[in-house]
Amino acid sequence: MPDTYGVMVYQEDVMKVAHHFAGLDLDDADVLRRGMSGKKTSKGQMEKIEEKFRKNCKARNYAEALTEEIWTQISSFAGYAFPKGHSASYAVESYQSLYLKCYFPLEFMVAAINNGGGFYSIETYLQEIRNKGGTVHPPCINKSDHPTTIHWKAIYLGFGYLKELEQKTIQRILENRQFYGSFTSLENFLDRILISIEQISILIKINAFRFLKKEKHELLWKAHFILNKQKVNEHQNRLFSNPPKQFQLPSFEHNFLTHAYDQLELLGFHLYHPFKLLKYKLTSKMTMNRLMNRTVQKDGSLMNCDGSTVTVYGYLITLKGTKTSNGKQMYFGTFYDYEFTIFDTVHFPTVAEKFPIRGKGIYRCTGVLKNDLGYVYIQITSISRMEVVTDPRQNK
Repeated sequence: MPDTYGVMVYQEDVMKVAHHFAGLDLDDADVLRRGMSGKKTSKGQMEKIEEKFRKNCKARNYAEALTEEIWTQISSFAGYAFPKGHSASYAVESYQSLYLKCYFPLEFMVAAINNGGGFYSIETYLQEIRNKGGTVHPPCINKSDHPTTIHWKAIYLGFGYLKELEQKTIQRILENRQFYGSFTSLENFLDRILISIEQISILIKINAFRFLKKEKHELLWKAHFILNKQKVNEHQNRLFSNPPKQFQLPSFEHNFLTHAYDQLELLGFHLYHPFKLLKYKLTSKMTMNRLMNRTVQKDGSLMNCDGSTVTVYGYLITLKGTKTSNGKQMYFGTFYDYEFTIFDTVHFPTVAEKFPIRGKGIYRCTGVLKNDLGYVYIQITSISRMEVVTDPRQNK
């Protein structure tokens, strides 16, 4: 195996070893490769291949210890090996993705979102857009498309992310806007688009008419007044538009909490700073950057920070569970701190059982700061979820 300096890297290397070292023909070597990589083989076929492998090695006067060592290497390696074609194509894609993420981070994140995301939630990709200097906007009646779009550094979420907005409604909006230009007012929109009160309510609640600079509760009332009339034939265009009757509406109270909970309802996440929704003020705004400044020495190296107890508030990104050698459950956590710097946590079985993680939210993470080969993380000793304010409209 000159290409890999004698190291088995690809599944094809298993075939090479079986063929050249043990004298198996290529058909049997391929059966060995497929069987060890989890592919289905006929009953008893793998046992026959192993027997033939050992028999051929004995006929070639190999020491039994050498035969056992090679077989052990093959069997332990082949279970997680990739074919060379897969490995090469993934390597090319990885380099291309890294290039795009480095030099075109906003475009890359938008493309990842429109491709259905990946391991992380859409909310995490949107935060990475902000970390790279982009601004994320909720759907806009004049700017948004069905997918998420990017305009320089402004990213507009697509209509397709609104859970209950119908496809026919999105199609009507986009087609009409393409032919007749931007919408100029709520009345202009309702005059051009055939839409139900339920569907227009979704657009108003997500603040898609914010360019009008009017409170959305006022727009909801106006939409009810305008649509509370005789139904229009869906297949008949209007020749004339009658201006709707204007009503004097009272002033409405609103704050960012109502917008945040509307976004949470319609998108599944909100676009506000998550720490602003906490019910009680933070007792500390310690961040990983401040902690790192404490642990970096003058020469740039990290001092020994083992044993330092710290408390950092973190917004949960993801949690990975695994089991220890004795079968007990433990976790590895990834969080954003207050400044949206990522930090990692380790939850050993005793702590994981005593302090369970219960879904997305902000957690008070207390633990011991650890430096493992230059990477700093927190070994959790206690963790608790912080309470958030409820939707103010529920109390009325």
